Amino acid sequence: MRLVIQRVNKSEVSDDTGLISSIGQGLMILCGIEHRDSKEDVQWLAKKVAGLRIFDNENGVMNYSLVEIGGEAMVVSQFTLHARYKKGNRPSYIDAAPPEHAIPLYEYFVELLTQLIGKPVASGKFGAHMKINLINDGPVTILMDSQNRM
Repeated sequence: MRLVIQRVNKSEVSDDTGLISSIGQGLMILCGIEHRDSKEDVQWLAKKVAGLRIFDNENGVMNYSLVEIGGEAMVVSQFTLHARYKKGNRPSYIDAAPPEHAIPLYEYFVELLTQLIGKPVASGKFGAHMKINLINDGPVTILMDSQNRM
């Protein structure tokens, strides 16, 4: 499971029908799930995200977590995080999990992160064509992969 985590002042996601969800200060998380991902991967990443100390303290040092600042989170599915690109110029997405495997893990991640931060987590529509509008704060962008735990 791969995540692109961006510290934001605000973020919103919409589709052709309009606004799906929005958040204020917090984390905008793009989430890609692959075939070999499991609930253990989700649990490890959700705990890491909730405890990630990337918000500034009073001295401008990144020392506070999302929980400590009372921030919000948004999770949007992103199968292209598993693109293979070494051969040719057209990316292959064969490592991305099919919906029947990915959707339950995506929903579990949103549910678990909601529990860990103590407030609802906003999300996009799984598999939909979406537009994301955000104000990146810092910018601070962190890449996480549950297959690279060491």
